[in-house]
Amino acid sequence: MKGHRIFMTGGAGFIGSHLVARLADDNEITVFDTLQRNALGRTRYAGHPHVRIVPGDILDGAAVRRTMVGHDTVVHLAAIAGVDTVIKSPTHTMKVNIEGTQRVLEAAVEVGVNHRFLNFSTSEVFGSYTYRSSEKDDTQTGAVGGARWTYAVAKLAAEHMVASYGREFGLPTVSVRPFNIYGPGQVGEGAIHHFVVRALRNQEILIHGHGDQIRSWCYIDDIVDALLLCLNCNEAVGEVFNIGNPRGTVTIYGLALAVLRVCRSHSPIRFVPREHDDVELRVPSIAKAQQLLGYDPKVDLEEGIRRTAEWYGQQIRHERTTTPTACLTA
Repeated sequence: MKGHRIFMTGGAGFIGSHLVARLADDNEITVFDTLQRNALGRTRYAGHPHVRIVPGDILDGAAVRRTMVGHDTVVHLAAIAGVDTVIKSPTHTMKVNIEGTQRVLEAAVEVGVNHRFLNFSTSEVFGSYTYRSSEKDDTQTGAVGGARWTYAVAKLAAEHMVASYGREFGLPTVSVRPFNIYGPGQVGEGAIHHFVVRALRNQEILIHGHGDQIRSWCYIDDIVDALLLCLNCNEAVGEVFNIGNPRGTVTIYGLALAVLRVCRSHSPIRFVPREHDDVELRVPSIAKAQQLLGYDPKVDLEEGIRRTAEWYGQQIRHERTTTPTACLTA
């Protein structure tokens, strides 16, 4: 992908920063972000000549439109996410993820985005249990009153909104549903992030429930490959894609053991009661992305954990060498 002007909401986050790294050399990118989770700021791409960072909130429709002018591509990553964050702020979650998405869509139509509008949804739209679910399978909204499901409801509403803008206004839209992405530079919540950092420090690893929840883990490089395919392939327009790696399927307890093995850690594991609804089974079907896009996840789970642990190990060693020590005086 070369010669495009890309407007990226939430581009300073974990996935956005990796996508910026892959696109910056050959495209001009504007990152529109609140910078509350600024993974991009820790990379050399924060100062890249093709990258402009504009602090902003997607609820500010005027700022979104003003900043988007002149761009032909939108990548919409901005959202309230993370189970703990969503449970604490369910109304703000819905407001940002629904109203914010509408304002980004309205701006895209008004300024004439004509290459792609790539929207981030979530695998949470499949509810507590999904095994090899395809994009044609029914989605689930969860029980009313369960704060966790406000994220899924908002993302599902946004998916419908994105598809509707595509049909009604000719906006070249595509939505992706990521399944448990992990890797270097992850900020905020995430099991592998939590497990790896604590394992490297030989600290206690906490598992909610019995650890029998099943997930499919997808390394960051593989989702970025999928996003580039969505941005480049004409076949992607008007579609929704599950993006993940079914080969990375493991129980949460099995994941913790794998992290301990890769990190050569002696961290104890402690099981703690669940404090909220959880996803028991989540394994995607990626057949549609394979057939239409040629998507093929390549990084197996153990290799992905190794790469992730190497990156966090470097960060921890850097912290140890740069943290000032206290001076003792008589």
